[in-house]
Amino acid sequence: MTGQSASDTETGAPLGDLGRRLAARRGQLGLTRGEAAARAGVAVAYLRYLEEHPGAAPGPGVLGSLAAALETSVAELTGGAVEQAPGSSAAARTAKLTELSLGECQALLGTHGVGRLAVTTSSGPVIVPVNYSVVDGAIVYRTAPGATPSLAAGSQVAFEVDRIDDTFSRGWSVLVRGPAHTVTDPQEKAKFTELAHTTPWTGGVRDVWVRIEPQIVTGRRITV
Repeated sequence: MTGQSASDTETGAPLGDLGRRLAARRGQLGLTRGEAAARAGVAVAYLRYLEEHPGAAPGPGVLGSLAAALETSVAELTGGAVEQAPGSSAAARTAKLTELSLGECQALLGTHGVGRLAVTTSSGPVIVPVNYSVVDGAIVYRTAPGATPSLAAGSQVAFEVDRIDDTFSRGWSVLVRGPAHTVTDPQEKAKFTELAHTTPWTGGVRDVWVRIEPQIVTGRRITV
């Protein structure tokens, strides 16, 4: 491309926690490295260095500029908010709650991610996070025999995904309700295994597939 320097190309893989967070946030905003650098008032080569070198340690001023340019906070970029529950920031004065259409809900569910599964157990209702995929419109996930997520099979469940932006007091949530079933058909299990984007974060042998058929899908978005 005419006028594009080598430092503006996005060939290097993000390394280190800061580099991965910078690149991920750029991706969420749809910004190239050059666009993000221009917003923050830093050289493209320096932003590339921050993303690709684990030992990079920018000063508070640079971190503040990057956070502002990427519409987030320094705590989010540096991992200081990792152990905090989302939604701890002050509410915006002009927040607005809107209902999402079915198409918007399906788009936000995407193809995979981590969601929260609500199931009934012998000791009462329990909510657990699970790695999930969306296949042919159904929510599918892997678990182990006897594990809490496996208890969803044969009952009505609720499944929720959300995204909270503490910095700007905005976010969204999608709630899916419907029956859950253990997948027993070998061809269907093979299909889910082939299409799965990730393995369960908890590790171990997780060879029980559960499918949730969405009967009711609702969602809400908070905007400022």
